[in-house]
Amino acid sequence: MTSADEFAIQEIKVSYQSAREERQCALYQIYAQVLERQPYAFERKQLAQDEADFLRKKIGVKRFLRNLGHSEVYLNEFYDKSSNLKFLETCFKHFIGRALKDTEEMHQYCDILMRQGPKALITELLDSEAYRQHFDGFTVPHAWTEAVYPSPKTFLETDALLHELYGQRGWILPTMIWRDLHLNCEGGHCALPSTPSQSKARTSPSPSSAPGSSTLHDVLRTMTQQDLEQFAQTLSTDEREKLWAVLMQPAAS
Repeated sequence: MTSADEFAIQEIKVSYQSAREERQCALYQIYAQVLERQPYAFERKQLAQDEADFLRKKIGVKRFLRNLGHSEVYLNEFYDKSSNLKFLETCFKHFIGRALKDTEEMHQYCDILMRQGPKALITELLDSEAYRQHFDGFTVPHAWTEAVYPSPKTFLETDALLHELYGQRGWILPTMIWRDLHLNCEGGHCALPSTPSQSKARTSPSPSSAPGSSTLHDVLRTMTQQDLEQFAQTLSTDEREKLWAVLMQPAAS
């Protein structure tokens, strides 16, 4: 397993006593964490006022993060092309520094996203106890790992998310979902699991044998129609038929 030390980085803290050079370094790290890159020239123009306010000590780390998350630069990059669930996972990675803990946390914040919108979600994350405990109001968010994980599954989801670049496994399914469903989403194209017999003749799986059927039904209740259509577009014709066979079975009680 990956050592927690692999994600250990030097924490960057910024207070109102910090020099301009320190704030410039923090600004670079914020972009690396939240955008996963430095802004392009045209994006920098859109962020110019917030950058200037941050460097002149008019606003702090948390306020700059909120403004960045609410900006067209962030929303165009991560919200407009993603499903709700993938955007939610991405926000946790960027602003909290970890993967979603479980489906309960996913449902809690997905409800905020669907009812109040992406800006409200980002504000909620920045005001959360998880953010306060790890970053207070002065530390630049960064990836971190638990000393002890609740389960191997939680470790693997966090490890995969913190290692991947945005879009590496597509913009539809979050890490916890494609792992639960045993999907291979490398390269952004999700492939459903198959067996040698399925390659020769298609058969409808039973509720007990369908891989991840109970999880799939639970996920579908969370996804919007647009999310479902986007997910379907990542599958080949044969894989859509396999998925349809699973959906025709009732969810496990």
